[in-house]
Amino acid sequence: MTAPTDLTARRIAGFGLTTPDTARLVEFYTAAFGCRCLRSDRLEGPAFERLMSIAGGAQRQRLAAGEELIELLQFDHPGAPYPPHASPLDRTFQHFALVVADMHRALLRLEGTRGWTPISRPGPQRLPASSGGVTAYKFRDPDGHPLEFLQFPAAQVPVRWQGHAGTEGILGIDHSAITVADTARSVAFYRDVGFTPVASTLNEGESQSALDGLAHPRVEVTALAADCPAPHLELLCYRNGVQGGSRAQGGTGPLAANDTAATRLIIEVNTVDGRADEHRLLRDPDGHRLHLMANCS
Repeated sequence: MTAPTDLTARRIAGFGLTTPDTARLVEFYTAAFGCRCLRSDRLEGPAFERLMSIAGGAQRQRLAAGEELIELLQFDHPGAPYPPHASPLDRTFQHFALVVADMHRALLRLEGTRGWTPISRPGPQRLPASSGGVTAYKFRDPDGHPLEFLQFPAAQVPVRWQGHAGTEGILGIDHSAITVADTARSVAFYRDVGFTPVASTLNEGESQSALDGLAHPRVEVTALAADCPAPHLELLCYRNGVQGGSRAQGGTGPLAANDTAATRLIIEVNTVDGRADEHRLLRDPDGHRLHLMANCS
């Protein structure tokens, strides 16, 4: 899809998840990560139905993850569950990375919370310096949404998260990563939205294999940033080959907004005419959803 020319990204304000059970996911995110409950409200009406291309409304719960927003939508008419055999090789794949000060303490808290499942095996992986030198661990929430814990080396902790050594909960969200079939095509799309490439690495080897739960992955990672550089977006292009990623991995078409795998990037934008009520929902070339808003409050 062609990106709009009258809207440009100012920042990634948050991440939207579709869920069949808001209460269960709120309980998990508050218990496992220390997220704070914000506003809960009802979304409905013709404008919302046109935006989402779904009949009926949805219950919305907003959570705070550090300074970032997680928005949960439970539609009146639930769609397909998260595909049970989905992997990072599927173009529907999207996760966001939760920054922790202490991986051991974060995992203890996660292990004391019911409903999650591991992706990384056998445990957290320290990536080589060429891949950032971070320690990472991937897993799924009770709905199947993939997530990642991320701990920076002591000397490389970003300024906004410094001074939190020993903190048990998450500090915030560093990035969202999406699987793409063609890096150049995706970079061109996101550049038109207002994102600029800032770094690129090729991740491979035993630690990457254990982190992703894949045999011999080779993944080109391209980081993109908007005017406000954090959180940023990462494009994952697996040179092993990327799969199609249909609605339920079964050839029934693209994801619908009420499908559990239909994660959204919530992007605050600058508008040409200064309209504060601007809302648009776009799909990138691989089907990932961008919810563009002039006002994310």
